[in-house]
Amino acid sequence: MKTTTHTLRKLKGQRPIAAVTAYDAITARYAAEAGVDLILVGDSVGNTLLGFDSTIPVTLDMMVHHTSAVARAKPEALLVADVPFGEAHFDFKQVLESCQRLMQTAGAEAVKIEGGAGLAGKIARIVEAGVPVMGHIGLQPQQVQNLGRYRKFGVKPPEAEQLLEDALALEKAGCFALLLEMTEFNLARTITETMKIPTIGIGAGPHCDGQILVCTDLLGLTPGPVPSFVQTFAAVGDEMKQGFAAYVMAVRARKFPS
Repeated sequence: MKTTTHTLRKLKGQRPIAAVTAYDAITARYAAEAGVDLILVGDSVGNTLLGFDSTIPVTLDMMVHHTSAVARAKPEALLVADVPFGEAHFDFKQVLESCQRLMQTAGAEAVKIEGGAGLAGKIARIVEAGVPVMGHIGLQPQQVQNLGRYRKFGVKPPEAEQLLEDALALEKAGCFALLLEMTEFNLARTITETMKIPTIGIGAGPHCDGQILVCTDLLGLTPGPVPSFVQTFAAVGDEMKQGFAAYVMAVRARKFPS
């Protein structure tokens, strides 16, 4: 059964939502067949596949390219695409055109926008235009140059109060769900219990309505260390290396082709 923004919202209070990132048709197909509810074509493609140090170099053209690849897998999971760095802060016409490209050209079924109450008015207009929007607060990777580092959000009361205000403003603006990244666990629980829309956490503890992980992290494909909140569920990277090594040995020993 195809997951929609409507069916996803109905899962709140019924069962946890399982979400992952994907950036190509093969990964999306396997994830969908495994039963995930939501596939996010994240601008994390910059860190995971494209060799960048952050999400900031990822352009709208790149997001359209990778979202199109995922859409060709025709996943039953809801397909959400990130609005990349800077795009959400242009004037409304340009933001809407960016969302149009992600939906009309690339095949996304919704978009995700980083930002809080300051963007709520613009998001409300985007939703009114027919674009389903997932909000994103807490750690916003597109702000890493301002932050200077990645850290947990909502630990101190003033910041916690602001995050709760952001969450409520985004819900009022019409967001169908909210991603909480690196958010203090008790605050994430308060936001989840306060809001009528589902929360999906990443590094935000066990009390959200769902969880999301970057596919390369959970599959053991990330070279080097992964964030402390990540659990690796497979060792695909090791299997790949073994497969390549076996191929090289077979070729050099003239055992392939036989």
